[in-house]
Amino acid sequence: MTDTVTICECFARDGLQHEPTFVPTTTKIALLETFADAGFRRIEATSYSHPKWVPAFADAGEVLAGVTHRPGVAFKATCPNPRAVERAMSDLDRGVGAEELSLLVSASESHTQKNLRTTRAQQWERVEEMVALADGRFRLVGVVSVAFGCPFEGRVDPGRVAEDVARFADLGADAVTLGDTTGVATPAAVAALFNRLDRAHPGFAVISHFHNTRGTAIANAVAALEAGCRHFDSALGGVGGHPSKIGYGAGLTGNVCTEDLVCLFDAMGVDTGIDLDALAAASRACEEALGRPLHSMVARAGFRHSASAA
Repeated sequence: MTDTVTICECFARDGLQHEPTFVPTTTKIALLETFADAGFRRIEATSYSHPKWVPAFADAGEVLAGVTHRPGVAFKATCPNPRAVERAMSDLDRGVGAEELSLLVSASESHTQKNLRTTRAQQWERVEEMVALADGRFRLVGVVSVAFGCPFEGRVDPGRVAEDVARFADLGADAVTLGDTTGVATPAAVAALFNRLDRAHPGFAVISHFHNTRGTAIANAVAALEAGCRHFDSALGGVGGHPSKIGYGAGLTGNVCTEDLVCLFDAMGVDTGIDLDALAAASRACEEALGRPLHSMVARAGFRHSASAA
């Protein structure tokens, strides 16, 4: 029996937040439809961040109103604060809302202040308020950023991350994402943390979210898979990183490439539910949308795995 994993496509949110030029709303909607057609069942669609801080998502409501909401596909929106959840609720009341919301914390104090402009204690108070505001009407995904290391403070205590995961679980989150925000994780650290969380919360969905800043994202994804993780975030073309107006990363700050991750899992006999031909078309559409070649190795080498070698 093959393993089955769920991959959340993050190009339209985590990917586009790094772009200095606004991508037209119609283009975003077309891409989201392409992702759903390719077989993605979880898709990060937008963010309700304040447009002053992340102008890429000033059209969040329009995007969610424009996509086809279909059975078995969950579109996710990121919510950094209670006002964002109120906007999400307003769109839901109009029949054009997201199916999932991401609620954010950072594992370090410095990253919390830089990224969320508050303290960790205050952000957790916000999260509790956001859960109450959501009123059980969305699937809630907790996000722990800089879970494997902070660009300002360095090492992050895995025990603190485990406490954050437990706190989200106690608040009723349906899943928690571990974000390797600046790509400092190693396979050994990944395996240790995922095994620890599986022992503490058996059956609870912990999602891996690796950035490829140091070229280790694929290795870390395989380590997570071997440690029992079956939920992964990725972005077509390996785009993304911190918001374009907020700098705390260097180099290629983007996510693990969806194309490369899906094709590797496919070659390993791991079922992703993604059609490779449709994935190739989505990859080309993302490059066309941004007007440049992106970072997927598979997009250059070919989407069909071959065992032959020179």
